[in-house]
Amino acid sequence: MVSLSPPICEFDTPAPDYCLPGTDGQLHTLADCRGPNGLLVMFICNHCPYVKAVLERILRDTRELAELGVGSVAISANDARQFPEDGFEQMKRIAEGRAFPFPYLYDENQAVALAYGAVCTPDFFGYNRDLRLQYRGRLDASRKETAPEGCRRELFDAMREIALSGQGPREQNASIGCSIKWKES
Repeated sequence: MVSLSPPICEFDTPAPDYCLPGTDGQLHTLADCRGPNGLLVMFICNHCPYVKAVLERILRDTRELAELGVGSVAISANDARQFPEDGFEQMKRIAEGRAFPFPYLYDENQAVALAYGAVCTPDFFGYNRDLRLQYRGRLDASRKETAPEGCRRELFDAMREIALSGQGPREQNASIGCSIKWKES
């Protein structure tokens, strides 16, 4: 397992469009997932210890962000041949079992992950109501272990600021996670 951190936020980069199958049996697009005050795009997967450490917090934060008019979507782009736990059927099982409050999409050909420049799981992209990038940071101080209760909710705070003002914080801490498992060319 290789741990990586994504690059810093490239403010105002437009969100790439997509049309991907979800674990709910529907196709989802960028327009379907956005909220009136913004969109949080998360690249996650099933097997990553970094994702597992924060999954409950992701679920909590996305539920609260929905109340602020921020839509959320999770995308898995890992090569399921290398990591069968990240396959579509396993995604369905986890999304249903954990009652994901957002669409969980499968980027089988990895084109969407490439368009976004995703590098790791989790990798968070926070967009304003105009779908311009305002946040590319971490959820909180968690790593492979969940950070202590009461730690600063960096992603939630940033997305709340984006929902209210359209602008993200200028100071952002990079996320860290497992590298996306790219298919061999």
